[in-house]
Amino acid sequence: MLSLRFNRVAAATLALAAVMTTASPLYAQARTTEASEDAKQSTFPTARDLAGLTVSGSYLAARHASVDRDAGAASAFYRAALRSDPKNSELLDRAFISSLADGDMDEAVRLAEKILTVDKNNRVARLVIGVRALKHKQYSSAQQNINQSIRGPITDLVATLLSGWASYGAGNTQAAISGIDKLAGPEWYPIFKDLHAGLILELANKQKEAGVRFDRAYKLDDSALRVADAYARWLSRNKDAAAATAVYEAFDKKLARHPLVVEGLRETKAGKKLAPLVDSVQQGAAEALYGIGASLTRRGGEDLALVYLQLALYLNPNHSLALLSLADLYESVKKPQMAIKVYERVAANSPLKRNAQIQLATDLDAVDRTDEGIKILKTVVAEDPKDLEAIMALGNIERARKKFEDCSTTYGKGIDVSAENGDKPNWVFYYFRGICSERSKQWPQAEADLKKALELQPEQPHVLNYLGYSWIDQGINLDEAMKMIRRAVEQRPDDGYIVDSLGWAYYRIADYDNAVKNLERAIDLKPEDPTINDHLGDAYWRVGRTLEAKFQWQHARDLKPDPEELPKIDAKLKDGLSDDTSSAAAAEKKKVDGKGG
Repeated sequence: MLSLRFNRVAAATLALAAVMTTASPLYAQARTTEASEDAKQSTFPTARDLAGLTVSGSYLAARHASVDRDAGAASAFYRAALRSDPKNSELLDRAFISSLADGDMDEAVRLAEKILTVDKNNRVARLVIGVRALKHKQYSSAQQNINQSIRGPITDLVATLLSGWASYGAGNTQAAISGIDKLAGPEWYPIFKDLHAGLILELANKQKEAGVRFDRAYKLDDSALRVADAYARWLSRNKDAAAATAVYEAFDKKLARHPLVVEGLRETKAGKKLAPLVDSVQQGAAEALYGIGASLTRRGGEDLALVYLQLALYLNPNHSLALLSLADLYESVKKPQMAIKVYERVAANSPLKRNAQIQLATDLDAVDRTDEGIKILKTVVAEDPKDLEAIMALGNIERARKKFEDCSTTYGKGIDVSAENGDKPNWVFYYFRGICSERSKQWPQAEADLKKALELQPEQPHVLNYLGYSWIDQGINLDEAMKMIRRAVEQRPDDGYIVDSLGWAYYRIADYDNAVKNLERAIDLKPEDPTINDHLGDAYWRVGRTLEAKFQWQHARDLKPDPEELPKIDAKLKDGLSDDTSSAAAAEKKKVDGKGG
């Protein structure tokens, strides 16, 4: 019965890899096969599809695609409807927004121009036309349109920064800085204002004034990556390498081994003078759009963030951080297929390419292209055998795909690398290797690893749960095992999987009343889990609630359990459970309850 628990226990703990590995946690998000249900690749509408639809059909298809966050399909359907009803302003606006969200800037610009002929005050259309003008160095037109896109705190800031870059592009640095400085607003404005004023002054060769602005932004938030990077670069050219190195080292203490910081440290320690963060108006404007878009992504503003990130990439297609932020946004809304396309755009020479490859691999796995993902990760590990993040990601995919012997070996490499690096042993590697060893029937190794994980991270609830359950499943160490599972439940009382472990542990020792009590609680927490429903059905049967038992088994079957479990559930639906006459179970129950020796 332990096999029933593997996917759920793994799913509940898989995200630990992202935060516990000693490598950079940047963009590290473990994936499970469960994600594949939300990750089926959208089929883009063909010309035949579009030709066969009425206006209402195209509109409904577009709305469905929009809800599914498939901006490309939505745009195609809206434009198909628009061709049949060209004066429909709602269709025009929706087609425009969908094209913009999809990153089809040529189409977005074309539609924006049409919108402005009927609604000259459309702020998003003005912004797009203004950014297009910036890209083509039409700075007067850029300012005129961008200044008409103002609507609220976020758009005010975006418009002011972009207008400042346009002023600089037009040759008026003073007007650019003055416009930025005049903007008043929320407490989070100043760091953006000082950063971009510094970047503009730096390009205008006003180095002393630029340094003042960078220093001020850095003092506002020394944990902001782009601020620290811009300031360190300025210091390397205008002060000395030691000062630049100090900024990078201070950041590294807050977020270890960020690829851009690692590269900066390597170059400053070598005495190099680093180039400015941006070297053109277009890159500066892209930086403004990226910075605010990335902030919105972290704060739940995905729709507006998507617009800003696409505009940033329109101005600077090779902006690696914007690409990773856009891909991360797609992942957050469960669109790994779209994220894959973005990760593939990261330049081979970017310091962030390795991070992109790791995430690309996990997203490939999420859409059932697992072999491709594993191949990519093995290449990353071959290029750097000490890359713990890549090793962890590879092990996670192998484990989720039930390649248990492979993942046991992979996590073992992580343990060995940590020892070679002199790092503190990472309990997560031992825990995950323990799971893989248990599933590949290497129990002595599994037990040793799970005990080691607990030694390194005492009272860790997931480890307590897995080890305790494993012991109970084997009928050994029952007293200690029950205590461990209870401690896990005390720490995670709302974790349906762990509560299920306690209920199933009671079942295994024939304490069916307590089994029912805890399994009913687990169902309340995880009503759609097939294994918990199956467990509750078994417990109901043992206490004589046979109709309820069959209902739970039926529900478990409908919830698509693992294929190997389906015949067992069907057999129970047909014949029920055989009588449990195990005296050993009753004896062990007494022992656990403290009623026997």
